[in-house]
Amino acid sequence: MNIRQYNPERDLPAAQRIWLECGWVDRDHTAPLGPYLAQSRAWVAEVHGEAECLVTTSPGSILHLREDLPLSCVTCVTTSRITRKQGLASRTLARALDADATGGELVSALGMFEQGFYDQLGFGSGAYEHWIHFDPAALKLAARPRIPVRLTAEHAEEMHACRLRRLRRHGAVNLHRASETGGETEWSPDGFGLGCRDPDSGELTHCLWASARNAEDGPYRISFMAYRTCGQMLELLALIRSWGEQVRQVTMGEPPGIQFQDLLVQPLKRRQIAEKARFEFGIHAIACFQYRMLDLAGCLARTHLPGPGVAFNLELEDPVERFLPPDSGWRGIGGEWRVELGPESAARRGSAPGRPTLRASVGAFTRLWLGVASASALAATDNLEGPEALLAALDEAVRLPVPRPDWDF
Repeated sequence: MNIRQYNPERDLPAAQRIWLECGWVDRDHTAPLGPYLAQSRAWVAEVHGEAECLVTTSPGSILHLREDLPLSCVTCVTTSRITRKQGLASRTLARALDADATGGELVSALGMFEQGFYDQLGFGSGAYEHWIHFDPAALKLAARPRIPVRLTAEHAEEMHACRLRRLRRHGAVNLHRASETGGETEWSPDGFGLGCRDPDSGELTHCLWASARNAEDGPYRISFMAYRTCGQMLELLALIRSWGEQVRQVTMGEPPGIQFQDLLVQPLKRRQIAEKARFEFGIHAIACFQYRMLDLAGCLARTHLPGPGVAFNLELEDPVERFLPPDSGWRGIGGEWRVELGPESAARRGSAPGRPTLRASVGAFTRLWLGVASASALAATDNLEGPEALLAALDEAVRLPVPRPDWDF
């Protein structure tokens, strides 16, 4: 097995085959993969002279309260049918993380196919994402939308810029390359966009991208919404409501910071009526994203918590090291650390006499740092342990909003 960077001239046919075998594309929609990979940081594992595993990452940022931290977003981990369970995916991903950590990115994030696999590389699960299934006619809104502009895949760069300027809250992710939005639009052949422009400058200020399994009555799926104010969000929802005379179901992720049920007429009654029906009405929750720190000192240097400060020793376990080659420039972040969390935070190598000690996996500590769960909760359900007094102090110090990426990857 040889892990190396992707070569577009040599590896594109193999990459298309891998995606076909994984079911990520069908034979009519392999063409966009070439331009997408050309703009990605891609790695392959070569077996018998041919790429059999493909991993891609994309540069971005993640918001921790008011600080934007450099992010390595893992956008693809795919393995061919003949090389499953051979360790290719884990070792190729570890090599990609090595390159991105060495390049200065502080955090990594990915969308998981199942809980457990990426834990072995130090990832921990994020917060629950809420998926809303609703009849657009059930939206109760005072807003009346203006007539929107139509958007297509040709407007991908403009929509991407709109997404980067959207209203962001704690945990929000931005992917910097316009190819991320371009790929999303190119791979939804039945997709369409709607948006609104500034009447003076013509700038696209808020927009959505949707696709329809059945254009006549749905379900419709909202892939993303971008807006800078809550008023613009309500205008986009009012556009969705205008479909209600014909469309029977829309599915979308809950916009961060709101409780979508507030905007629905008789949500409990409609949920009961729709039980076992063709069109669903309700809210589902699942944790589908995972995160891990790549640089502990770098992350904590940009962490400013509103609560009281707490100092402790941290014994951090990082399993990624066993997947890295001996000559890797980055060895993960395991080991002993002196940590302070508070308005000004820091992590330094070593231990301080007299401080209490927290023992944790990098995934569990990343979850604590992001605010996915409290220290006491993680001590009960994840790989984190420490004295009761320290756990109580961390519960008091780390009180954060729910981290929501607001970007599907």
